[in-house]
Amino acid sequence: MPAFDLSGLGWTAELAASLEAGSIPGRVAVQHRGEYVVYSELGELRVRLPGRLLRDGITAAVGDWVALDGEAIRAVLPRRTALVRQAAGRETGAQVLAANVDVAFLVTSLGPDLEPRRLERYLTVVWESGASPAILLTKSDLHIDAAEQALEVEAVAFGVPVHVVSAVTGEGCDEVAAYLAPGTTGVLLGSSGVGKSTLVNRLAGSELLRTREIREDDGKGRHTTSHRELVVLPGGGMLIDTPGLRELQLWDGGGSGFEEAFADVEELAAGCRFSDCAHLREPGCAVLAAVDDGVLPLERLRSYRKLERELQRQVRRQSDARELAARRKEIRKFTRSLRKDAW
Repeated sequence: MPAFDLSGLGWTAELAASLEAGSIPGRVAVQHRGEYVVYSELGELRVRLPGRLLRDGITAAVGDWVALDGEAIRAVLPRRTALVRQAAGRETGAQVLAANVDVAFLVTSLGPDLEPRRLERYLTVVWESGASPAILLTKSDLHIDAAEQALEVEAVAFGVPVHVVSAVTGEGCDEVAAYLAPGTTGVLLGSSGVGKSTLVNRLAGSELLRTREIREDDGKGRHTTSHRELVVLPGGGMLIDTPGLRELQLWDGGGSGFEEAFADVEELAAGCRFSDCAHLREPGCAVLAAVDDGVLPLERLRSYRKLERELQRQVRRQSDARELAARRKEIRKFTRSLRKDAW
């Protein structure tokens, strides 16, 4: 089993300083249910996350650097960046989609799948993660109006690079590859059937990942990728392929992702008469004035309000969850003390 060059995978002196003595470092490449594939100097290893870490709420994600002890993960090393969403279900909890990512490619195919409002949500999550976003509009070989659709996306991207791409003809693929210098990690995020795995295969120069044809009736595909996987490209960069996202609920990481995703609205808001202006009907609202003047599209403002409300609800939800977790921790501590006294 061939060994991996850790520096080529992104290993740094800062990570080395956080490694416990006697541990073996490795990077999570594949995440299965209950098992991980990790790349290390010993080669490709299959390891598990012990129950003690799970009980402490610690999980590993593809892209994570971990400290290994035999076939178990001893610790998850500090993350530079983390793409996080509110996990599906009623419980409040974070799900890390990918870790230690330098650039997040937001992938959407041209045509019916292209929804600017969805891209605004994705951009909010990426900016919050600490990674840099880039937007890829795929399947340009099937659309003659690709440039026109790209302009529509640029109107909500606000300075984020937008690339028109075709994995069939190779259009735009060199531009994507340029992001992935040796030691650099990218991740592909998008709905099912937009061509993420096909793009990975094109950049890798071989059929590494399984793909499936899109349905002819609606231009959509089915979930082909069933797990997240880090692929090392021939040029030395790395790309994480992910399953199609059906939903992407916001998670408050304490950053400024929302403000960066709506930098144009925030810039206008700085000119409002009142510092706490909600941009609803207040006098002297520079944001509403921009809408009236045709400078800011009304749909853009509506999307801003919608995501702002969702984020505010999520902040309250996370705060309640932290308080509940703290109470449960105190109860467990008290219960253990009673048992100890009983002995």
